[in-house]
Amino acid sequence: MKVILLQDIKGVGKKDQIINANDGYAKNFLFPRKLAVEAGDNNLKHLDNKKKAEAAQAQALLEQAQALGKKVEETKVVIKVKTGDNGKLFGAVTNKEISAALKEQGLEIDKKKISAEPIKALGETSVTVKLHPKVSSALKVIVEEA
Repeated sequence: MKVILLQDIKGVGKKDQIINANDGYAKNFLFPRKLAVEAGDNNLKHLDNKKKAEAAQAQALLEQAQALGKKVEETKVVIKVKTGDNGKLFGAVTNKEISAALKEQGLEIDKKKISAEPIKALGETSVTVKLHPKVSSALKVIVEEA
């Protein structure tokens, strides 16, 4: 019997996968626990529509990330920090501070999406911002003496 899985089942298959299951297994285990539905015409159409909607949503997220990536590449972030003798920084500029500076400029980017080592020197540094699995942008961070 062909069934459509509604959840991931270890050793059987992943969610939204169509599998061949024994009649007894499907009727006595999968259907009563609402882990699967029979792969009839109606359910197959529903699955197809669901996959199309998910693909459209994923495409929209990708386009949104690409647009944000262009804005990020055009942006320069200036962070003023305290320095000691010889221009050495007290501490370092972290992803959290870069994220806060971007927020002041109107770009909401989570600190976890900024992949950079803490900046410990004055000057301009290029930082990678990973907005989407397929979209990464370079952000210019300028560290100046306060």
